[in-house]
Amino acid sequence: MTWSPIRRLRVVRRRAGPIQRDVTPATFLFHNCEMALVAFLRGVNVGGHKTFRPSVLARDLSDYDVVNVGAAGTFVVRKPGSRVRLRTALLRRLPFKAEVVLCDGRDLMRLETENPFGSEASPPDVVRFVSILSKTAAVRAPLPVTFPPHGEWLVRVIAVEGQFVFGVYRRHMKTIGCLGQIDELCGVAATTRNWNTIIAILRILKGQVSKGR
Repeated sequence: MTWSPIRRLRVVRRRAGPIQRDVTPATFLFHNCEMALVAFLRGVNVGGHKTFRPSVLARDLSDYDVVNVGAAGTFVVRKPGSRVRLRTALLRRLPFKAEVVLCDGRDLMRLETENPFGSEASPPDVVRFVSILSKTAAVRAPLPVTFPPHGEWLVRVIAVEGQFVFGVYRRHMKTIGCLGQIDELCGVAATTRNWNTIIAILRILKGQVSKGR
């Protein structure tokens, strides 16, 4: 079978069944995913640009019960309180100006059963990604959309659902520039994480990873 990254969300929903089937109620409620937020910093720790130590920032924000995920500026906030206060507290502790995108933990939890990538393994030079938008956006262009639009693609957007853009990219030095075009496609700011990072976030939201990361 030829590998294809295109998986329409509506098709996946029919196969996935009710979302509640894949969630352990006790664990889910204990960590209060209905209230948890996930914070994504945009354009930090990339190529020596806007560098900082995410683990230190998470420790400084301990009152919010923050768990750091990787080095790209991704945080699960289990006691977020007010979004405005959280955003202010986070940005105030950074040594530079930055943009932060917030999304609800419950929205990310849905991705576990609404996974648009399906179960097929991707080729070794292709990476699955999710771009998180600063707000919900609608894309009028027919999907999939590829960048560059002609010749061999480096980024392919396969689905847009609410605050999330799903796609795949090839490992190439020009890929980061193509990912930047997602902002223009959606009309709002976006920040991108690979699918493995999203899976790590889901484990934290479900309480499978301790705070000491």
